Amino acid sequence: MPDEVQDDVGYALDLAQHGRRAEYAVQMTGDLRDVIEIRAFNEAGDSTFRAAYTVELGDTIYVLHVFQKKSKRGIATPRNELDLIRTRLKRAREHYERQNIQLGH
Repeated sequence: MPDEVQDDVGYALDLAQHGRRAEYAVQMTGDLRDVIEIRAFNEAGDSTFRAAYTVELGDTIYVLHVFQKKSKRGIATPRNELDLIRTRLKRAREHYERQNIQLGH
């Protein structure tokens, strides 16, 4: 990712760690409603990058996926990317549960 995109994603994740949300981060819908998608653009404005992270796992934020959106079908996130986010969300939830069991929570 270009430096400016890394900065935007990093800033949005920093805000998330403090309970806030960047204006260019949007909550996903349906079975992914516990995921926030950061939408960042390169300096020229001709490439879109996305980063998806969890918001509902206690005070832990899991970055689930970061990718360059190449689809020309509007703003919709491509199905294969959504499937990957779903899989990683499931794994993040399992990891979170294992960690809490091990810590006695």
